[in-house]
Amino acid sequence: MSVPKSVLIVANPAAGSYSADTTAEVLRLVREAGPAVDLILTRHPGHARALARAATGPGGPDVLVSLGGDGTAHELMTGLAGSPEHPALLVLPGGSGNSLYRELWSDRPWQPALEAALSAPRVRQVDLIRVAETGGTALLGASTGLAAQTLNPGGARGSAARGRERYEKALLDALHTGFPPYPGRVTVDGAEVHSGDTVCANVGGGRYRAGRFMACPHSVLDDGLLDVCVAGTALPTPELLQLAREGRHVGREGVVYARGRRIVLERTDGRPLLFEYDGDLVRSGDATRYTLDVAPRALRVLAPAAAA
Repeated sequence: MSVPKSVLIVANPAAGSYSADTTAEVLRLVREAGPAVDLILTRHPGHARALARAATGPGGPDVLVSLGGDGTAHELMTGLAGSPEHPALLVLPGGSGNSLYRELWSDRPWQPALEAALSAPRVRQVDLIRVAETGGTALLGASTGLAAQTLNPGGARGSAARGRERYEKALLDALHTGFPPYPGRVTVDGAEVHSGDTVCANVGGGRYRAGRFMACPHSVLDDGLLDVCVAGTALPTPELLQLAREGRHVGREGVVYARGRRIVLERTDGRPLLFEYDGDLVRSGDATRYTLDVAPRALRVLAPAAAA
């Protein structure tokens, strides 16, 4: 990709670690880099998605900057996906987990990441996840069970903690209140890989969830495959969470890891399956299964020359 001539910054003031000072610094650095730049602050849920859709039209920017959390990046992604010539998406951290920023740029400070993206831009075409039952699209991943439980009222979004700590606190709170495993089944490309008591099933997408846990440590954003990691009850859940910080839960007793193009997550007792994707809890009543399909190379993002 050539050096961009125009940039649109979409900043979310409601994001978990939003800062007006940081927004002003981003605006200043983009201006100093040379391209024409506009800044829009989102005003309501869905606003970022609408802005992204408008940006795919004639006269749209070369680069769309997401300054918010993973939720802001998700909205922008859904607005861009489906347009073959959409602007490249540059994700900067401004939320609680910032999993996508970490996925693309590792722990690099955002200032040099922004400079590199504008001075020597490299486009990476990453895969997306289609959720058949909802018609929705995810980038980072999806999960059932314990991780999804944190998004219930009073969970991570109801916590007074900030940053990545709020999600960890919500996970610990769920454990302390006696979160029950559920009877589940997981199939990958039609083959059953897990059946029985299930603490959680994570599908990536990316390696990181909540910015801190390597739920699917072998996942690659642009390999045309989805990874799934399922934890049963053999491994104590507190130990599972500790090991998942560095992806060391894979290979432990009761943990199954697989990869494929279609993954089906089910609850087998007829009760609704608690399910989220990209941090949004699905409230679909009595759904007991969800089908996830890979959409290869469906989104253009700016990222380093080598995967972080």
